[in-house]
Amino acid sequence: MEHFKISLTGDLGSGKSTVSEILRKRFDAEIISVGKMQRKFAAEHGMNICEFNVYQQTHPEFDTLLDTMISEYENAEGNFIFDSRLAWHFVPSAFSVYMKCGYEESAKRIMEANRSDEKFASAEEAEQSIRRRRESERQRYMDFYGVDILDLNNYDIVVDTRFKTPEEVADEIEKEWKNYIESKRK
Repeated sequence: MEHFKISLTGDLGSGKSTVSEILRKRFDAEIISVGKMQRKFAAEHGMNICEFNVYQQTHPEFDTLLDTMISEYENAEGNFIFDSRLAWHFVPSAFSVYMKCGYEESAKRIMEANRSDEKFASAEEAEQSIRRRRESERQRYMDFYGVDILDLNNYDIVVDTRFKTPEEVADEIEKEWKNYIESKRK
């Protein structure tokens, strides 16, 4: 069987972590989560994740560290799921998935997740913060790499997660990955 290398990126709150866990179990894969690493760095610097994203715009050493680490997986053997904005760019052999749900749904899901580093007084505040964070990330990656993370042409598939369960999303990704692998064999 082919190694399972897949990069999941997408809208904030689109279900990447949940779907990663489902796929991890199915493929006995290791999850490489850049978001968890960024949250750790943010906490170490006394910032929330949105503040840390802005900070990273003038401190590229964090992106360089994370991107170098991710790029080393291009030639690694094994089953890996990359929960990362740019793994598709640094591990081009990975099947790349963009999971979308839109800003309003993102805000709702993030508030329901009750993340300790993302507390909001209202859905409107959450949505504004998500928009700022997303634009900060988009600008940073455009500046550093000339890559637009919101250009859906960068991805092998785009999955709208708004009206699907995480299991249905995982099923769709698995099916499309198998089709992708089969097409590479031809």
